[in-house]
Amino acid sequence: DVQLQASGGGLVQPGGSLRLSCAVSGFTVGNTAMTWIRQAPGKGREWVSSISSTGVTRTMNSLRGRFTISRDNAKNTLYLQMNNLTPEDTAMYYCQKSSGGTTGLRGQGTQVTVSS
Repeated sequence: DVQLQASGGGLVQPGGSLRLSCAVSGFTVGNTAMTWIRQAPGKGREWVSSISSTGVTRTMNSLRGRFTISRDNAKNTLYLQMNNLTPEDTAMYYCQKSSGGTTGLRGQGTQVTVSS
């Protein structure tokens, strides 16, 4: 049974950091292309970052330097480290089984709210 469970969201002040986790079951994160996407209130889904099966990472240009995607093969978990958060980063964040884009198998998201 394939499952993706995102966690680690919450309320954070501008300039703060969060690390999102995506616990995966039913397939191996270490040899699968994975993606983080987000959806802000009233907006469409937005691609954030991807990691290929070989570990090559890509991140949206405007987020590069603040957001970092990674994975822990032993824990079969995908991560998104988010630093220097701004209110514009407020969104529901989802992990997705895909090499990019905003479509693919994904589970429940985790809410990130950046506010003072």
